[in-house]
Amino acid sequence: MKLRTALLGAAAVMAWAPAAFAERGTDGEVKLTFPQAVSIMNPYLSGGTKDIYASSMVLEPLAGLDPDGNLVTKLAAEIPTRENGGISEDLTSITWKLQPDLKWSDGTPVTADDAVFTWQYCTDPAGGCAQATKYEGVASVEAVDPATIKVTFSGPKPNPYTAFVGALSPVLQKAQFAACLGAAAPTCTDQNNMPIGTGPFKVTGFTVNDTVSMAMNENYRDPAKPAFATAVIKGGGDAEGSARAVMETGEFDYAWNTQIPPDSQAAMTAAGKGQFVVAFGTLVERLEMNTTDPSPDLPEGERATAKHPHPILSDIKVRTALSKAIDRSILVEVGYGAGGKPTCNVIPGPDAWASDNDGCIAQDMPGAMALLDEAGWKDSDGDGIRDKDGKKLSILYQTTVNPIRQDFQALIKDWWTELGVEVELKAIDPGVFFGGDPGSPDTFQKFYADVEMYANNSDNPDPETYLGQYQCKNAPTPENGWQGENINRFCDPKYDELHAKLTQTTDVAERQTIAKQLNDMVTKDSMIVVPLVHRGTLSAHSNALGGVQINAWDSELWNVADWFRVK
Repeated sequence: MKLRTALLGAAAVMAWAPAAFAERGTDGEVKLTFPQAVSIMNPYLSGGTKDIYASSMVLEPLAGLDPDGNLVTKLAAEIPTRENGGISEDLTSITWKLQPDLKWSDGTPVTADDAVFTWQYCTDPAGGCAQATKYEGVASVEAVDPATIKVTFSGPKPNPYTAFVGALSPVLQKAQFAACLGAAAPTCTDQNNMPIGTGPFKVTGFTVNDTVSMAMNENYRDPAKPAFATAVIKGGGDAEGSARAVMETGEFDYAWNTQIPPDSQAAMTAAGKGQFVVAFGTLVERLEMNTTDPSPDLPEGERATAKHPHPILSDIKVRTALSKAIDRSILVEVGYGAGGKPTCNVIPGPDAWASDNDGCIAQDMPGAMALLDEAGWKDSDGDGIRDKDGKKLSILYQTTVNPIRQDFQALIKDWWTELGVEVELKAIDPGVFFGGDPGSPDTFQKFYADVEMYANNSDNPDPETYLGQYQCKNAPTPENGWQGENINRFCDPKYDELHAKLTQTTDVAERQTIAKQLNDMVTKDSMIVVPLVHRGTLSAHSNALGGVQINAWDSELWNVADWFRVK
């Protein structure tokens, strides 16, 4: 059952159905390739998209979103609304009903207690939950009865579709994770790598940063699905290799995140074995500016923390100068063609939610140089590198190993070098960068660099929870296992206050205005985030794989249960 829901409105029923679906388990194996290897199968302990997408084949929320941003039931029997009594008139609670006879893949019943436990798991202050904003404003989660879950908010919640909605917020099995609360969460290797779920597949084998093996879940709620008996996700390599394995060699059925240049896309399509699919949501390739000092000279535990502000990037004039020096139109031309658009926003859409902030689009090298002059950075010794108080204007700029990102690094380094900035480039294996390992120095959360580049997006057309990531409390720290979405360690009480207002505002137009203000506060007003390209979600699938519906609002694998082999 699918429902198109306005913010608080009722809904129209729609349906997605494959054209020719096989019987359960009769289509053999479906093979997926990810250029970023999967590190963990628990999205609550990773902000990496590859981990979230892989786990979505196994773990499910109460509801998700379809390719048009409509709410769709997963474990829930229906989408709660004010009209059907599922949302209280005062907007302080939402009540979900589970579908009847739901079972975990081990055959035990799914109950409301599992949802209660999941809330406790993610909100335990010692646990370092990577998706904490999904449960923000939730005062309690109650099991009214075994099939009824009541989520009560600390005040009116105009957008109650946050907790247990989307691939970032699935329900965990209480019995499996009971010993994994708080500080124990990252130590539960078996649970985190082989979770018991309700999805169409279950994990049968997992080699960290390499391969996930799965088999169909015999207890999946639809007795006709999935069509595939087994599934495998092979990770590593690069985006071009993943795309080629589908589009040219036919070794794999689906390649996620085929971030390759337009000319390569055209050449591979000509082979006739597959097709690229793209969807525009809110995915933005951006530069993140570190507000803390990542110097290795600092003691471990103080490095990249609020105890030590960044010696260079704490100055907004420097951050703004770095942004002004970039020609975003060239980046789009080189990296994405029709699959990208220059942007200055972290929320580039839907249109009603996007700020008219476009002042960064045109490159302004003279303006950038003037700002650095004003900030006191001058080339005093004639070596081409600006300096100030005996310190060189030197930046470590890191991202993942990816041909487009390395092209971007080279272009941006050239522009910054022209400014008089010394730039060191670093490329990290994406499985490590997005892996979330608290012991690794190379994760994007730990941010042991001055500037880093990657893509991120809101998983909901209403960006309330996404914009919540920039609150002070969400900074990754040693104390929370380097989890948290506020990668920059940005902290502005005014931002926190305005976001709190957003969570309480019911009028849609006013919500959109506040969202635009929050967007501007982290972009043009502070340049903590430097957006570059509004990217389409680009992947590839074999012509022999049916049922694929590319989705920019939820897991790209949101309907993997509907996939089938074209005969």
